[in-house]
Parts: sequence; C-alpha cells; structure tokens
Amino acid sequence: MGLISAMVVGLFAGIALVAGWNRMMRYRSTKRIAKAVDIKLLGSLTRDDLKKLCGDNFPEWVSFPAFEQVKWLNKQLNKLWPFIAEAATMVVKDSVEPLLDDYRPPGISSIKFSKFFLGNVPPKIEGIRVQSLKKGQITMDIDFRWGGDPSIILAVEALVASLPIQLKDLKVFTVVRVVFQLSNEIPCISAVVVAFLAEPKPRIDYTIKAVGGSLTAIPGLSDMIDDTVSSIISDMLLWPHRIVVPLGGVDVDTSELELKPQGRILVTVIRASALKNMEMLGKSDPYVVLYIRPMFKVRTRVIDNNLNPEWNETFELIAEDKETQSITLEVFDEDNIQQDKRLGVAKLSLNDLQPEASKEVELRLLPYLDTLKVKDKKDRGMLTIKVLYHPFTEEEQQEALEQEKRALEERRKLKEAGLIGSTMDALGGAASLVGSGVGLVGSGLGAGVGLVGSGVGSSVGLIGSGFGAMGSSLSKARKFMGKSVTNQFGSSRKSVSAQVYGR
Repeated sequence: MGLISAMVVGLFAGIALVAGWNRMMRYRSTKRIAKAVDIKLLGSLTRDDLKKLCGDNFPEWVSFPAFEQVKWLNKQLNKLWPFIAEAATMVVKDSVEPLLDDYRPPGISSIKFSKFFLGNVPPKIEGIRVQSLKKGQITMDIDFRWGGDPSIILAVEALVASLPIQLKDLKVFTVVRVVFQLSNEIPCISAVVVAFLAEPKPRIDYTIKAVGGSLTAIPGLSDMIDDTVSSIISDMLLWPHRIVVPLGGVDVDTSELELKPQGRILVTVIRASALKNMEMLGKSDPYVVLYIRPMFKVRTRVIDNNLNPEWNETFELIAEDKETQSITLEVFDEDNIQQDKRLGVAKLSLNDLQPEASKEVELRLLPYLDTLKVKDKKDRGMLTIKVLYHPFTEEEQQEALEQEKRALEERRKLKEAGLIGSTMDALGGAASLVGSGVGLVGSGLGAGVGLVGSGVGSSVGLIGSGFGAMGSSLSKARKFMGKSVTNQFGSSRKSVSAQVYGR
C-alpha cells in the first residue's frame, strides 16, 4: 500500500514538475519575445523621439553610438578637479572678463568679476567621439555636462546704480568640439581649438540674485545679462567660431586653425507686410536689424507710421561657414519714449544659397527663433528679402580678414576714447550700400562698399550714419542696438540658448 501511494505521489509530482517547467519555459519565451520587440522599437527611435521621452539632458551616446563612454576619465577628473578648478579659475577670469566688457549692453558702464570660483563639483563627460583624424590634427566631440556649485559674483555698474549680482545654480549642457594640432616636439600638441557645437544647441541655465539689494535697482538687468551671455556664446564660441589656444610656450603658426571669411552675402531688405501694430495711437515705426554674427549688426532706416513698409536697402555681410551659419533678421518698432519693441524675428540658412545666384525669399516673422517658446500663435507678418552669395577668392578672403581686424581695432580705440561704451555698440546702418548714400573708407571693395557688416566709419570716428556719440544717450543706444530689454524684477531663472539671438 505504501509503495502504491509513493508511486502515485511520485507520478503526480513528476507531472507537476514537467508542467511547471513547461509553463516557465513558455513564460521566458514570451518575455524574450516582448523584450525583443521593445529593443527593436527602441532601436527605431529617432533623436526627437528620445528627446520627448528623456528631455534635453540625455547623453549623446544614447542616440549616437559613435560617442564612447569614458567612465575612467570621469574618475580621474574627480581626483584632479581641485587642481583643475584652481588653474581654470584664473584662465577663465582673465579671458572672459574682457569679453564681458566688449559685449557689455547699453546702459551698463562696467561688468567685472568681484568673485569667481568654479566650485568643488567636477563636470561629467558623458561620451567622446573622434570626429576626424587627418594629418597633423585630431578632432574630438565631447559630450559635456556640469551642474556645479561655483561662486560667481558680478560687479555691475550702471548709470543709475551699482550692484553685485550673484550667479547661482549654474548648469551647462553642451557638446564641445576640440581640435588638437599635433607637433613633433613635446608636449606633442602645439595648439588647441575649442568651440561649442550648434546641434544639439548648448544650454546654460542659471539663477541671478542681487547681493544686499534688489534687481529693481537696475531695470531690465536680468535680460541684459542674458543677452550678453547669448551674444558671447553665438559670436565667439558657437561653431564655426572658436577659441585658439597655443600650447608649449613657443610661437606656433595657428593661421590654419583660425576662422576665415568664406564669402560675401548681399542682402536687400525689400519690404514687410502685415506687421503687428504695437502703438496705442497710429501705427508702428518699423526698422530691420540684420546680422550673421551679433558683433556685426546693421540696420535699415525707420519707416514712420506704416505696417507695410518698403526699405529697398542693401547690406553686405560676411559668411565664415556657409554650411552652418544663418542670417538673423529682427523687425523693431522705434519708440521715442520707451524701449523699442520687437515686432518679429526670422532666420535664413546660408546653406540654401547658390553661388552668384540672386534669390528672393519671403520669411514668416516669429516672436522667437526657438519655436518651443512661441506661445503667441498670431500672425506677425512677412518679410521679403533678396540674397546673393559671392564666394571669396584667396585674395578677397585675406582682404576681408584684414578689414575685420581693422574694424575691431578701430572700435577698441573708440571705446578707449569714451565715444562708445563697448565694441558691441559700434553697429548700425553705415554699411548700407543702397538707400543710405554712406560709403565706408578703407574697405578696398569700391566706393559705397564697406567692411562686411561692420558699420565702421573712418574720418569722423563715429559709428553709423547720423547716429552721434552713443555714450551721450542711453535711450538712443538701446534703440540702435535693437535690444529688447524688458523690466523683469526680482530673482529670475535664465536659460540661454545659443540659437536664440536677442530677446
């Protein structure tokens, strides 16, 4: 009886084990199939899909397998950071402070660092991609993330007040392009080129707070700082613009690494239509500010009381990298009492242009270039322009490069003489070729053809046509620059995107 009972129990136990095993194998098979489907779907996701799922902060190696993870480098960076931070603090302060002064907005007489320390939290390198290996050079793209604890205090002086401003909660998300120029002598690298890639666009987030005072002491200060940071990034650090740093303590030829003019862009601002009216009485008084680099802005004349203005003015701008650069056009309403209001902004990629082929383009005006910020869906009108691209010969390239150097040198002299507040102030309509009747001296490109987009005058020592000494009138300087400075008081959170020029 016991034997029979044992056999029955064993039989049922065996059947249960087989059934359980079979069920487990079917379950595992189902899970493997589901995972395979998920992996296939994940592999088909585009970068835009990943942005929707993960936001803007996902590492580049997630969507670009060419980016290699470098955990070992981050471990070493953690150990070296106290020494790197101390050395970098001195280098950054010495190099960035002059830029703050050059790009200082109207109304601010001085911006300096009263305290600058990069903190104790090291940055994190999410990945590295070797972009190219050509003779004598190595190009690398570094996915750089930093949410540090720096101590940065700016001493800001304006016509109405002097105020220390603290930058807190600084975060940097960008891809840094680094080009190493190789050498046969130790340290085997003769120069380094550093720049931010435009795509994905760099982000610099921070909070500003007045130390021992209120931001209301200087109206619009937060937007002024925001515009200054944005201009420096787009004009100095956003590829193809770059910083070239010679190494080794000996003189080296870095001419091949420096950015050179590639071609001339003739832009004719023809007309605008159906502009938004910003006036309580009458109509807006529009004018257009256009530029490729924020340092070299030009502007049209003002058309009074007209929402369908016609300018028919032609300007000349320089292109350093046709494949990556764009023309930005901002339409403003001139106001004799308050700050000029921006009616709309548009952008035209230079990559769409064919050499020596004139092209007429209609551009839809938007509140912001960053479409994610656009909340006002109302039509802001259209802007019609005509564009002609002329690629430089080697002789023209060298000539344009020399002209740009002379222009910047003249601006520095005007700044030292107190005629302008900063080198960014030296912008205006003097580069107009048609309609203004103002020619620039020393351009070497013929009468009426001035230095590309610089608006630099010669004998009178003033910049622009009929503008006068900028330092004498803050309101005029603001209108001239085309800045949009709004009154935002209290502590404010800022996110600077290098692709959004102006506010």
